Amino acid sequence: MAGYYNPKRSVDWNYGGKNWKLSRSKIDLFQECPRCFYVDNKYGVARPKGYPFNLNSAVDTLLKKEFDIHRAAQTAHPLMKSYGLDAVPFADKRMDEWRDALKRGIRYLHTPTNLLISGGIDDVWINPKGELIIVDYKATSKEGEVNLDADWQDGYRRQIEVYQWLFRRNDFKVSDTGYFVYVNGQTDRAAFDGRLEFDVKLIPYTGNTDWVEPILFDIKKCLEDRRCPSPAKTCDYCTYRLAMHEALVKVRDLGTIKKTSSKNAGKSLEKNSDSKQALF
Repeated sequence: MAGYYNPKRSVDWNYGGKNWKLSRSKIDLFQECPRCFYVDNKYGVARPKGYPFNLNSAVDTLLKKEFDIHRAAQTAHPLMKSYGLDAVPFADKRMDEWRDALKRGIRYLHTPTNLLISGGIDDVWINPKGELIIVDYKATSKEGEVNLDADWQDGYRRQIEVYQWLFRRNDFKVSDTGYFVYVNGQTDRAAFDGRLEFDVKLIPYTGNTDWVEPILFDIKKCLEDRRCPSPAKTCDYCTYRLAMHEALVKVRDLGTIKKTSSKNAGKSLEKNSDSKQALF
Protein backbone atom coordinates (compact mmCIF):
# COMPACT_ATOMS: atom_id res chain seq x y z
CA MET A 1 0.00 0.00 0.00
CA ALA A 2 1.31 3.42 -0.95
CA GLY A 3 2.68 5.48 1.92
CA TYR A 4 3.88 2.52 4.01
CA TYR A 5 7.41 1.35 4.55
CA ASN A 6 8.66 -1.01 1.88
CA PRO A 7 11.77 -2.70 3.30
CA LYS A 8 12.91 -4.30 0.05
CA ARG A 9 14.35 -2.26 -2.77
CA SER A 10 14.82 -3.54 -6.29
CA VAL A 11 17.63 -6.06 -6.60
CA ASP A 12 19.29 -3.61 -9.00
CA TRP A 13 20.03 -1.41 -5.99
CA ASN A 14 21.99 -4.11 -4.21
CA TYR A 15 25.77 -3.95 -4.18
CA GLY A 16 27.06 -4.56 -7.67
CA GLY A 17 30.80 -3.95 -7.35
CA LYS A 18 32.21 -1.81 -10.17
CA ASN A 19 31.39 1.92 -10.06
CA TRP A 20 28.96 1.34 -7.20
CA LYS A 21 27.36 4.64 -6.21
CA LEU A 22 28.06 5.49 -2.59
CA SER A 23 26.38 8.60 -1.24
CA ARG A 24 27.67 10.78 1.54
CA SER A 25 24.79 9.61 3.74
CA LYS A 26 25.73 5.95 3.19
CA ILE A 27 29.29 6.68 4.28
CA ASP A 28 27.83 8.19 7.43
CA LEU A 29 25.60 5.13 7.89
CA PHE A 30 28.66 2.86 7.75
CA GLN A 31 30.25 4.88 10.54
CA GLU A 32 27.06 4.78 12.59
CA CYS A 33 26.54 1.03 12.23
CA PRO A 34 28.38 -1.34 9.84
CA ARG A 35 25.58 -3.92 10.11
CA CYS A 36 22.83 -1.50 9.10
CA PHE A 37 25.03 -0.37 6.22
CA TYR A 38 25.70 -3.95 5.11
CA VAL A 39 22.05 -5.04 5.17
CA ASP A 40 21.05 -1.86 3.34
CA ASN A 41 23.64 -1.95 0.57
CA LYS A 42 24.16 -5.71 0.27
CA TYR A 43 20.54 -6.86 0.51
CA GLY A 44 18.56 -3.70 -0.18
CA VAL A 45 16.82 -3.54 3.22
CA ALA A 46 17.12 0.01 4.54
CA ARG A 47 16.31 1.47 7.91
CA PRO A 48 12.74 2.79 8.14
CA LYS A 49 12.58 6.39 7.06
CA GLY A 50 11.68 9.10 9.52
CA TYR A 51 8.91 11.58 8.90
CA PRO A 52 9.95 14.50 6.68
CA PHE A 53 10.84 17.75 8.42
CA ASN A 54 8.82 20.04 6.19
CA LEU A 55 9.65 23.21 8.14
CA ASN A 56 13.35 22.44 7.85
CA SER A 57 12.91 21.87 4.12
CA ALA A 58 11.11 25.19 3.79
CA VAL A 59 13.95 26.99 5.59
CA ASP A 60 16.48 25.22 3.36
CA THR A 61 14.64 26.25 0.18
CA LEU A 62 14.29 29.87 1.25
CA LEU A 63 17.95 30.14 2.26
CA LYS A 64 18.99 28.83 -1.14
CA LYS A 65 16.78 31.37 -2.88
CA GLU A 66 18.17 34.16 -0.73
CA PHE A 67 21.82 33.28 -1.33
CA ASP A 68 21.13 32.74 -5.03
CA ILE A 69 20.11 36.40 -5.32
CA HIS A 70 23.58 37.39 -4.13
CA ARG A 71 25.14 34.67 -6.28
CA ALA A 72 23.64 36.23 -9.40
CA ALA A 73 24.77 39.72 -8.35
CA GLN A 74 28.13 38.48 -6.98
CA THR A 75 27.59 40.40 -3.76
CA ALA A 76 28.19 39.40 -0.17
CA HIS A 77 25.15 38.32 1.82
CA PRO A 78 24.44 40.48 4.92
CA LEU A 79 25.19 37.46 7.11
CA MET A 80 28.69 37.29 5.69
CA LYS A 81 29.19 41.00 6.31
CA SER A 82 27.93 40.79 9.90
CA TYR A 83 30.51 38.08 10.67
CA GLY A 84 33.32 39.83 8.79
CA LEU A 85 33.63 37.03 6.25
CA ASP A 86 35.17 38.21 2.99
CA ALA A 87 33.37 35.95 0.51
CA VAL A 88 30.53 35.79 -2.00
CA PRO A 89 28.35 32.86 -3.15
CA PHE A 90 30.20 30.83 -5.78
CA ALA A 91 28.67 31.27 -9.23
CA ASP A 92 28.81 28.09 -11.30
CA LYS A 93 26.38 26.63 -13.81
CA ARG A 94 26.62 23.27 -12.01
CA MET A 95 25.15 24.51 -8.72
CA ASP A 96 21.75 22.89 -9.39
CA GLU A 97 23.47 19.59 -10.20
CA TRP A 98 25.59 19.73 -7.07
CA ARG A 99 22.53 20.39 -4.95
CA ASP A 100 20.56 17.45 -6.35
CA ALA A 101 21.62 14.59 -4.10
CA LEU A 102 19.22 12.05 -5.62
CA LYS A 103 19.96 12.53 -9.31
CA ARG A 104 23.46 13.93 -9.42
CA GLY A 105 25.28 15.79 -6.66
CA ILE A 106 29.02 16.43 -6.67
CA ARG A 107 30.68 13.16 -7.78
CA TYR A 108 34.04 11.46 -7.88
CA LEU A 109 34.98 7.95 -8.97
CA HIS A 110 37.50 6.60 -6.47
CA THR A 111 39.38 4.26 -8.79
CA PRO A 112 41.24 2.19 -6.13
CA THR A 113 37.85 0.95 -4.86
CA ASN A 114 35.67 1.62 -7.94
CA LEU A 115 33.23 3.42 -5.65
CA LEU A 116 31.42 6.41 -7.14
CA ILE A 117 31.21 8.87 -4.27
CA SER A 118 28.46 11.51 -4.37
CA GLY A 119 26.89 14.15 -2.17
CA GLY A 120 24.33 16.93 -2.46
CA ILE A 121 25.57 20.24 -1.09
CA ASP A 122 23.57 23.18 0.24
CA ASP A 123 25.89 25.97 -0.82
CA VAL A 124 29.40 26.92 -1.90
CA TRP A 125 31.01 30.31 -1.38
CA ILE A 126 34.34 31.65 -2.62
CA ASN A 127 36.89 33.92 -0.94
CA PRO A 128 39.38 36.37 -2.55
CA LYS A 129 42.07 33.65 -2.54
CA GLY A 130 39.95 31.61 -4.95
CA GLU A 131 39.23 28.99 -2.28
CA LEU A 132 35.81 27.39 -2.22
CA ILE A 133 34.02 27.43 1.12
CA ILE A 134 31.67 24.50 1.75
CA VAL A 135 28.46 25.59 3.48
CA ASP A 136 25.66 23.56 5.05
CA TYR A 137 22.29 24.82 6.28
CA LYS A 138 20.85 23.55 9.56
CA ALA A 139 17.54 24.42 11.24
CA THR A 140 16.35 23.76 14.76
CA SER A 141 14.37 25.29 17.62
CA LYS A 142 16.03 25.32 21.01
CA GLU A 143 16.66 27.60 23.95
CA GLY A 144 20.02 29.29 24.07
CA GLU A 145 22.73 29.51 21.44
CA VAL A 146 23.16 26.86 18.77
CA ASN A 147 26.57 25.20 18.52
CA LEU A 148 28.34 22.05 17.30
CA ASP A 149 29.33 20.65 20.69
CA ALA A 150 27.01 17.63 20.92
CA ASP A 151 28.19 14.09 20.09
CA TRP A 152 25.18 13.53 17.84
CA GLN A 153 26.45 16.38 15.63
CA ASP A 154 29.48 14.33 14.57
CA GLY A 155 27.53 13.54 11.41
CA TYR A 156 27.26 17.26 10.64
CA ARG A 157 31.02 17.65 10.82
CA ARG A 158 31.64 14.56 8.70
CA GLN A 159 29.16 15.90 6.16
CA ILE A 160 31.20 19.06 5.60
CA GLU A 161 34.41 17.03 5.39
CA VAL A 162 33.08 14.64 2.72
CA TYR A 163 31.99 17.62 0.61
CA GLN A 164 35.40 19.24 1.03
CA TRP A 165 37.04 15.99 -0.07
CA LEU A 166 34.74 15.67 -3.10
CA PHE A 167 35.42 19.19 -4.33
CA ARG A 168 39.17 18.75 -3.91
CA ARG A 169 39.01 15.52 -5.90
CA ASN A 170 37.24 17.52 -8.61
CA ASP A 171 40.31 19.78 -8.80
CA PHE A 172 38.89 22.72 -6.88
CA LYS A 173 40.91 24.72 -4.38
CA VAL A 174 39.00 24.31 -1.11
CA SER A 175 39.35 26.16 2.18
CA ASP A 176 39.84 24.01 5.29
CA THR A 177 37.20 26.16 6.97
CA GLY A 178 33.59 25.45 6.12
CA TYR A 179 30.50 27.10 7.61
CA PHE A 180 27.15 26.11 9.03
CA VAL A 181 24.30 28.56 8.52
CA TYR A 182 22.41 27.57 11.66
CA VAL A 183 18.81 28.79 11.92
CA ASN A 184 17.12 28.67 15.33
CA GLY A 185 13.35 29.11 15.65
CA GLN A 186 12.39 31.31 18.59
CA THR A 187 9.74 30.22 21.11
CA ASP A 188 10.05 33.11 23.56
CA ARG A 189 7.77 35.46 21.60
CA ALA A 190 4.53 36.71 23.17
CA ALA A 191 2.37 35.16 20.47
CA PHE A 192 2.56 33.22 17.21
CA ASP A 193 0.56 35.72 15.09
CA GLY A 194 1.01 33.51 12.03
CA ARG A 195 4.75 34.09 11.97
CA LEU A 196 7.74 32.09 13.15
CA GLU A 197 10.88 34.13 13.82
CA PHE A 198 14.42 32.82 13.61
CA ASP A 199 17.88 33.73 14.76
CA VAL A 200 20.55 32.99 12.15
CA LYS A 201 24.09 32.15 13.21
CA LEU A 202 27.18 31.49 11.09
CA ILE A 203 29.37 28.81 12.68
CA PRO A 204 32.85 28.12 11.25
CA TYR A 205 34.22 24.60 11.21
CA THR A 206 37.75 23.54 10.27
CA GLY A 207 37.46 20.20 8.53
CA ASN A 208 39.93 17.33 8.36
CA THR A 209 39.42 14.98 5.42
CA ASP A 210 42.23 12.52 6.24
CA TRP A 211 39.73 9.87 7.31
CA VAL A 212 37.68 9.84 4.08
CA GLU A 213 39.85 7.71 1.79
CA PRO A 214 40.71 5.05 4.44
CA ILE A 215 37.01 4.60 5.21
CA LEU A 216 36.33 3.89 1.52
CA PHE A 217 38.68 0.91 1.64
CA ASP A 218 36.93 -0.29 4.81
CA ILE A 219 33.56 0.03 3.06
CA LYS A 220 34.80 -1.87 0.00
CA LYS A 221 36.08 -4.67 2.22
CA CYS A 222 32.78 -4.77 4.10
CA LEU A 223 30.71 -4.99 0.91
CA GLU A 224 32.82 -7.81 -0.51
CA ASP A 225 32.71 -9.86 2.70
CA ARG A 226 30.13 -12.66 2.82
CA ARG A 227 29.91 -12.28 6.59
CA CYS A 228 27.61 -9.70 8.10
CA PRO A 229 29.55 -7.33 10.40
CA SER A 230 28.77 -6.85 14.06
CA PRO A 231 26.31 -4.09 14.94
CA ALA A 232 27.37 -0.88 16.64
CA LYS A 233 26.72 -1.06 20.38
CA THR A 234 24.81 2.22 20.20
CA CYS A 235 22.58 1.20 17.26
CA ASP A 236 18.92 1.36 18.31
CA TYR A 237 17.84 -0.31 15.07
CA CYS A 238 19.96 -3.42 15.63
CA THR A 239 18.95 -3.60 19.28
CA TYR A 240 15.30 -3.52 18.20
CA ARG A 241 15.83 -6.18 15.52
CA LEU A 242 17.46 -8.54 18.02
CA ALA A 243 14.76 -7.99 20.63
CA MET A 244 12.03 -8.55 18.03
CA HIS A 245 13.72 -11.71 16.73
CA GLU A 246 13.98 -13.17 20.24
CA ALA A 247 10.39 -12.21 21.05
CA LEU A 248 9.03 -13.84 17.88
CA VAL A 249 10.96 -17.03 18.58
CA LYS A 250 9.34 -17.19 22.03
CA VAL A 251 5.93 -16.56 20.51
CA ARG A 252 6.49 -19.34 18.00
CA ASP A 253 7.63 -21.76 20.71
CA LEU A 254 4.43 -21.01 22.65
CA GLY A 255 2.44 -21.88 19.58
CA THR A 256 0.54 -18.59 19.59
CA ILE A 257 1.93 -17.03 16.45
CA LYS A 258 -0.69 -16.34 13.79
CA LYS A 259 -0.34 -17.32 10.18
CA THR A 260 0.27 -14.41 7.88
CA SER A 261 0.40 -13.91 4.14
CA SER A 262 4.17 -13.51 4.37
CA LYS A 263 5.30 -17.10 3.86
CA ASN A 264 8.92 -16.10 3.44
CA ALA A 265 8.96 -14.38 6.83
CA GLY A 266 7.59 -17.51 8.48
CA LYS A 267 10.11 -19.78 6.78
CA SER A 268 12.93 -17.45 7.77
CA LEU A 269 11.82 -17.46 11.41
CA GLU A 270 11.56 -21.26 11.47
CA LYS A 271 14.94 -21.70 9.82
CA ASN A 272 16.78 -19.41 12.19
CA SER A 273 14.82 -19.89 15.41
CA ASP A 274 17.45 -22.04 17.15
CA SER A 275 20.42 -19.89 16.31
CA LYS A 276 21.47 -16.36 15.51
CA GLN A 277 23.30 -17.23 12.33
CA ALA A 278 21.42 -14.92 9.98
CA LEU A 279 21.87 -11.41 11.33
CA PHE A 280 22.02 -11.88 15.08
